[in-house]
Amino acid sequence: MSEILAPVDGRAVRVVVCDDEALLREALSRLVDVATDLDVVGVAGNGAEAVDVVARHSPDVVLMDIRMPVLDGIEATRRIVRAHPRTRVLILTTYDLDSYVYAALQAGASGFLLKDAPSERLRDGIRIVAAGNSVLAPEATTRMIEALRPDLPDDTDRVVLDAIRRLTDREREVFDLVAAGLSNQEIADRLTLSRYTVKVHVSNLLAKLGLADRIQAVLAHSRLRNHL
Repeated sequence: MSEILAPVDGRAVRVVVCDDEALLREALSRLVDVATDLDVVGVAGNGAEAVDVVARHSPDVVLMDIRMPVLDGIEATRRIVRAHPRTRVLILTTYDLDSYVYAALQAGASGFLLKDAPSERLRDGIRIVAAGNSVLAPEATTRMIEALRPDLPDDTDRVVLDAIRRLTDREREVFDLVAAGLSNQEIADRLTLSRYTVKVHVSNLLAKLGLADRIQAVLAHSRLRNHL
């Protein structure tokens, strides 16, 4: 999964952990702090606390739970992204895919991972979003697509749909794999390409579709899959 392993600007990535379960919060903090290039600078037990902690510590990444008291992770994400555009939010969800993940992505989250993801996948996910990229849990992305697929695209989606149909065969292959939550390295392995070539394909297809990042690509694919 690793696409970026170096600290941000030569320093450790600053992380805030937000979860209403104290034991999980402590476990996640220990898991993150094991890495020398990651540094937990704060913890929060609900979304309101997360907003305050981010304001005090200006972290690079927030690990955000969704269902919490006082203020949920969706509204917390929206407030953090609006007030601190350099702080990235990585949603943590359960395998059965919290129904609010889609809303969190729309609120500005940079991706989501499963709470029971392997330790190194979680640490890599933090590094990836800290570098300005997006990360999605491949185990759950397909289920999200199935759950959120609408019957008909709107006018904006029809423009994207027309652009998708003009992608090259290779770009379409890459688009489908991005939508399935695969990283550039995983796509490269699947298609027997270099990671650089995959990165170029991803950049090209996002430009052709008028999409800003991988998250928007996944959401567009989920809305339009019935019509592709």
